Amino acid sequence: MSRTSGLDVPVEIVLNRARGAPTLTDQIAHQLRVGIKAGVLRANDRLPAIRALATRLTVARATVDTAYAQLIAEGYLQTRAGAGTWVAPRSPDTATVVSTLAQENASTAIGPARALSAHARRLAAVSTTLLPQKQVPLAIIAPSEEMSPGRAWTQIANRFGRRPWRHAGYGEPQGYLPLREVVAEYARKFRGVQCDADRVVITSGSQQGMTLCAQVLLDAGDTAWVEDPCYTLMAATIAHRGVLTVPVPVDAEGLEVTAGMTLAPQAKAAFVTPSHQFPLGMMMSMARRAELLDWAARTQSWIVEDDYDSELRYEGRPFPSLQGMDARSESVIYLGTFSKMMFPSLRLGYAIVPRALVDAFAGARLLADRHSSESQQAILAEYIREGHYEIHVRRIRGLLQKRRQVLIRECERQLQAYGAVLPCDQGMHVVFRLHDDIDDVAVATPLREGGLELRAISPFYVRATTMRGFMLGFGGFTPEAIKAAVTTIAAALAQQVARR
Repeated sequence: MSRTSGLDVPVEIVLNRARGAPTLTDQIAHQLRVGIKAGVLRANDRLPAIRALATRLTVARATVDTAYAQLIAEGYLQTRAGAGTWVAPRSPDTATVVSTLAQENASTAIGPARALSAHARRLAAVSTTLLPQKQVPLAIIAPSEEMSPGRAWTQIANRFGRRPWRHAGYGEPQGYLPLREVVAEYARKFRGVQCDADRVVITSGSQQGMTLCAQVLLDAGDTAWVEDPCYTLMAATIAHRGVLTVPVPVDAEGLEVTAGMTLAPQAKAAFVTPSHQFPLGMMMSMARRAELLDWAARTQSWIVEDDYDSELRYEGRPFPSLQGMDARSESVIYLGTFSKMMFPSLRLGYAIVPRALVDAFAGARLLADRHSSESQQAILAEYIREGHYEIHVRRIRGLLQKRRQVLIRECERQLQAYGAVLPCDQGMHVVFRLHDDIDDVAVATPLREGGLELRAISPFYVRATTMRGFMLGFGGFTPEAIKAAVTTIAAALAQQVARR
């Protein structure tokens, strides 16, 4: 038999929101864990739905989701398809947790199911940390024919396709040398990065770049700063290594370095998005960049700079990269990607690393998957070398700027009663900040289910949510589709406000 707890969790969850207290996620997980160990929550008890408990505790859904995922990874909880989250039949403190399927079929099973390793349970939990992005308005990355790399890409691919055996063998883990050469030249020219081809490591997108950084730079038990709010998979990638991630707040100037030094003075690394903070969009100020670089030099710590859409600056010249400003300590690992400007399925990015780390990154790349497709690397190298990439970037930037203007204008026209667009002149999305009394998740969830890709901001926060709003992508959609999407959002907001 099982008890259905609904909203009446027999464990009283009390949250300490004071500065310096453990994260809300850790507090929720700890108190539920204690309740299970004490027998207050018993085997097969059903826990409240994530949204219901988040509402009750006045926290973001992602906070509860992450707490549940952690307890699932530890073996205290389990999920059942279509039936929510339940206390595991056997506590990991007293017995091996076996799968639900094995228990339901115990009468016919030959023997008990194999227990998952702790590593496997953590990976399973990670798989739920990011909602898949649908290719519908207003998705941030939505490939379309008019944004494709064009006929030049096809022609180069056809040339290489006529000689497939030229790149049929194993390549270098560090990457195809001609591609590393053009990447180094491009990064020096347009981002002020200090590098040559010997310091470039080709990756399968920026996500693998983050994974390599976590492997190479950090040991289990180390501490790393992450921005709060931040890219969900960035934090998950670091935490998966057994590293303690410390959420550091951001303000209008970017990461609050002094707050980081207070929260975790012994941090070994900081993972940042200085050119276009994800998800809020602000650019890290020059003063804050200098402060962060000084911290890294003094403490012998590392900075991982995710420069995921630096080409898309619509007004003025881009700020120099952090890596380019780091003249004295070589403390910055610079991550770039071609997924945003080309197409996500290309899965090619790059890391530019200090010379002392080149061999370590190459070794980690070898163990991960040896190397990316050399034929795809060769096609991209030729595309860049012949000048097509620069032309493509200029064309896409002009196209996106017009669509961005349409989106901002429609938000100002139709949504002004509910909030305002945050200032930002870069990237493939804008952030619409809601008035504080409007629940962004409550508005976004039914719209997502109805075919509109609306990402709520509040779930990206780890500590207390300080802003509610939406990420609105505009890249792959016509002006008409953008206008219609904003009209749908306006109607949903009107309904939400009317129900209060």
